[in-house]
Amino acid sequence: MKNLFRNIASLVLLALSMQLMASSHREAPLIADDPLADNTDLYAFRSPDNTGMITIIANFVPLQLPQGGPNYYNFGENIRYEIHIDNDATKPGDEITYRFTFKLVNEDPTTFFNIRLGKQNLKATYTLERSIDGGKSFQVIVRNGYVPPNNIGTRSITSPVGLNTTYDALFKRGVVKSSTGEQVFCGPTDDPFFVDLGGIFDLGDSPRQGGRPRDGVKCFNVSSIAIQVPIATLIKKGVFPRTQDILNSDFVIGVWASASRQKIRTLSKGKESHSGDWVQVSRLGMPLTNEAVVPIGFKDYWNAITPYQELKDTLLDNFFYNPELALYMDDSQFGGAVPAFKKLRIQRKSLGAFDFGFGKDGLFPLKGNPALNGTALDDKVFGTLLLPGPGKARSVDLWPIFHTGVPNFPPYQLATGKGGNPLAPGKPFINNFLPNGGDMLRLNMAVPPTRRADNNFSSLGIIQAAVLGLTNPKYTRNRSVQFIPNMDGFPNGRRLEDDVTRIELQAVSGVALAAIGLWYDDFDGKNPLSKGLLDVLSYSTGVEKNDAEFGYCFPYLAMPWAGDGKCGGTEVQSTQAMAVAEKSMVESPLLKAPQVVATIFPNPVVDEVNVKLRAQAENQVSIELFDMNGRKLAVLATAEVYVGDNLLQGRMPATLPAGTYVARVVDRDGHTLQNMKLIKRN
Repeated sequence: MKNLFRNIASLVLLALSMQLMASSHREAPLIADDPLADNTDLYAFRSPDNTGMITIIANFVPLQLPQGGPNYYNFGENIRYEIHIDNDATKPGDEITYRFTFKLVNEDPTTFFNIRLGKQNLKATYTLERSIDGGKSFQVIVRNGYVPPNNIGTRSITSPVGLNTTYDALFKRGVVKSSTGEQVFCGPTDDPFFVDLGGIFDLGDSPRQGGRPRDGVKCFNVSSIAIQVPIATLIKKGVFPRTQDILNSDFVIGVWASASRQKIRTLSKGKESHSGDWVQVSRLGMPLTNEAVVPIGFKDYWNAITPYQELKDTLLDNFFYNPELALYMDDSQFGGAVPAFKKLRIQRKSLGAFDFGFGKDGLFPLKGNPALNGTALDDKVFGTLLLPGPGKARSVDLWPIFHTGVPNFPPYQLATGKGGNPLAPGKPFINNFLPNGGDMLRLNMAVPPTRRADNNFSSLGIIQAAVLGLTNPKYTRNRSVQFIPNMDGFPNGRRLEDDVTRIELQAVSGVALAAIGLWYDDFDGKNPLSKGLLDVLSYSTGVEKNDAEFGYCFPYLAMPWAGDGKCGGTEVQSTQAMAVAEKSMVESPLLKAPQVVATIFPNPVVDEVNVKLRAQAENQVSIELFDMNGRKLAVLATAEVYVGDNLLQGRMPATLPAGTYVARVVDRDGHTLQNMKLIKRN
């Protein structure tokens, strides 16, 4: 009976407070009523195709239906959208700010259509201003910037009665160059975030215990602001950008985004006006902070303060020292109430001594111990920043990950070479320490980008880099600094491909502690790859990639879904047609046959694969690549297909040597739809 009451209580707690994992989509009560000013996601990464540049993407206006007319989604006219960069920890506040403001016009107010006869209503343009003196002055660097229209549908975009062009051309036209050398894009795109919203909000049912996971953000668009900035512009003043060293903290920047409105909104008949001081209504740095860490009663307050105010305000700190999510990863608390998290368990007796459970002391029992001398936990190094007191279990891992980044000091180095002592020097690793503000994306710009075609590229970011650094002989032979693939991944910045939901759940479950040598409770003193660690590493929500392929060049985002396409609603049939279809299915001897037909063009295929698919039902189709001996090499593409004609495209990996290969097109049930010969050129 006692356990029953405990489980009921835990489920009630979960239902009341689990504001989880929609990244930043409608995450706080006030901003949920103001979607035009709502940050959804922030990304910052070294550009893979142009390594002298940093790409920053700030998305706004969540969960946009592609068919959402007649007033399609857009940026707000009376909002300041800003991207902030901190590059100098010795100075308070931002050094660089990019400010975007938008204007909407109706070219033809006589129609209810958004696009007709070459004219567009709710047509957006923008002004981009830049400050490089801490916000004291702003310079206009883009004026009347072009914003592509919403992808309304074929007749509106490509037909002579519409804009008589292609959406690809409109999208590319949206990339402009500023007067100071930045590349800029503002406009609608596919929402690059991916997560099982339905499962997560169903009392933490992720991965789903009674069905297949579903990407809850699939087929939705967002309004994206993307800017590509030279490292030479972003780096701390006086630092020579060509001398790039992973251990040089001068290359670390902090990035956050915000939206602000004026205090007073005045309504009149069919009009509104705005006046007064500007007030921040939304902000975003690290993903999931205001959803998975900050409780609902503090979310609006969190949105209203800057990262610099947050760092000084101890009101929010305990939510990071003792995150609520940790309660559902601990069998002595409410772990049994969330079976989907059963692989995620926190160290309660790491190395036989250290308890990181909710409200416990973590590493604080070492306070004053000479073993801390010279480490980041030494009061002489960073004061009491990382060991502030008892009862703050996660002050050494989760709090700095969200608030300061990670320094290149013991214990924040990989366990490689530590000889079993987590406080000893190990293999240098993240090094994105910038203790000047609170919640930001912190990026070490000196870390090389991992090529997307690299076999080691992983959506697990830093976690996968840590696994390689702890297990791959290429990196375990010494403690010298090396670039390990995915060291440029989240939480060292954030790439579009990074599975941040999975990474942050694994981090709450103590995986960062394990990486530095604070192993899980079942560590036998010999093999750190215990069942506890392997369980956490193998945990997955089941949604591990975006529903659309990202681009190879700036702005990297996928084009927005079309209002008349497969994401613009659910196909329906007349009653008569449905009856005929049902009868045909019952009578057909091919009921269990594949419901997708594939054709390849051209054949043989050279470098790029194009597969035309005709589907009689929703399915999932993949292109699998094999060598001539039948050895599977890669999956070139995977996509959901819908009733009717579909196109699946895949590109041969750039690292693949020239030669002849075989590809198979298969559906989710393993039916082979087509075989083809592929030729890879030099």
